[in-house]
Amino acid sequence: MPNSNLSVPAPIVVEPFLTHAPNAVADACVIWLHGLGADGHDFEGLLPELDLPKNAKIRFIFPTAPLMPVTLNMGMEMRAWYDIASMQLRQKADWDMINLSSGYVVSLVQTQLAQGIPSDRIVLAGFSQGGVIALHSALLCQSAGMRLAGVLALSTYYPEISDQNDAVAKGQSFAELSILMAHGLYDNVCDIAFARASKVALQDLNAQVSWLEYPMAHQVCAAEIADLSAFIQDKLPE
Repeated sequence: MPNSNLSVPAPIVVEPFLTHAPNAVADACVIWLHGLGADGHDFEGLLPELDLPKNAKIRFIFPTAPLMPVTLNMGMEMRAWYDIASMQLRQKADWDMINLSSGYVVSLVQTQLAQGIPSDRIVLAGFSQGGVIALHSALLCQSAGMRLAGVLALSTYYPEISDQNDAVAKGQSFAELSILMAHGLYDNVCDIAFARASKVALQDLNAQVSWLEYPMAHQVCAAEIADLSAFIQDKLPE
């Protein structure tokens, strides 16, 4: 049952998102979030490499984060879903902006519902910062009674939760949500140790987490793309 005490944050104002529509009326959707400093075009070119069936009725949405000063970038503005003040990524999270950005993604999910796509035909995907937002948005959706098909969490992590920095997520549960975490063994941006610790934390919140790692840095590779395609086809069958 939805948590009656849950309040989904008001969404932030961002750039218009990119949409790739299928050849037929869409009956499923993947919302894919880019990482720090990128934009909605970042994973747009990956679609042909996913090699999905030609008759797949999946709508792809690629949002773009707003411009904001990033502390770790000496306060210079760049496209970001939230601020990063320290490389202690899990311990010092900008929960205010994480909640606002997640509220925006929840609004995108609600738009898909209004257009006839049920929540269990929606996958959230995100790379690096985008993965944090995809995971937290899924938690908000699930807590509000919108069970998603799954989450692709790529080269990312999930911050620690505390009473001080995340009143929304405290006490919520991923309740068997299917999550695929994929990470590079040589990631020098988001240390794989953060991702492994996040995997345990997500499992403690009752998520069903599959874990894959690849001999790569902070990027995607061909083997990973094939695994992403298999996950999408499994969670969003024709």
